[in-house]
Amino acid sequence: MFQPAWSITMNQTKQILLLVGSAKLKRSTSEVLGTYVLDRLSKTGFEPETRFAHKILKSDTGKDELMSSVNKADLIILAFPLFVDCLPYPVIRMLEHIANNRQTDGNLKKQSFLCIVNCGFPEAQQNNTAIAICRQFARENGFNWAGGLALGAGEVIAGRDLTKVGWLARNVVKSLDLAIESLADNMPISRKAIDLMAKPLMPKWLYLIVGPSRWNRESKEHGVSEKILSRPYQQ
Repeated sequence: MFQPAWSITMNQTKQILLLVGSAKLKRSTSEVLGTYVLDRLSKTGFEPETRFAHKILKSDTGKDELMSSVNKADLIILAFPLFVDCLPYPVIRMLEHIANNRQTDGNLKKQSFLCIVNCGFPEAQQNNTAIAICRQFARENGFNWAGGLALGAGEVIAGRDLTKVGWLARNVVKSLDLAIESLADNMPISRKAIDLMAKPLMPKWLYLIVGPSRWNRESKEHGVSEKILSRPYQQ
């Protein structure tokens, strides 16, 4: 059973930590999705903080700061892109570090853990294995599992603010708004929020036409457009 990770009092500020698992140097879709939740929950009494997995692992200082942030957080949101049906390597290393530290700490407060996963495949269910891994991580390390949101065709957002994506992101926004309501009330996210996030952003046939456009554009910019279909390791 889900146990509320915090109690609301007039003098208590709840802490929310966003862990971004994308290694992109510029604004990523993972960051956009997580920040949308972070910004709006900060208006309901949460004190927000954001950390990036690929930066945390570069030094012992970064790892120590990570654990300080994790230990004081009432709600942790992990947002990341899917890598081969799983979590990106920096995210795995980060979660391993958190797990190792929590196993030696016997004075853990109640905290909630939510994950938001996006992938380049048009089908949101491609993220199911990654969400199951996050759910198991939460259970084994003393977090209350608040749920997982899975988004397909994340390349459509491409790091843009959701308000600028427009009509295509309507269900994403509805899903996140519902999730925010639940989290603000100390509850796990609803089935409706999960289902809305999983709805296709566009018909699959259209995505298969539009999806490669960024790759074609970038390959042309880098002068390798004639090599984009190469298969150097094909037998």
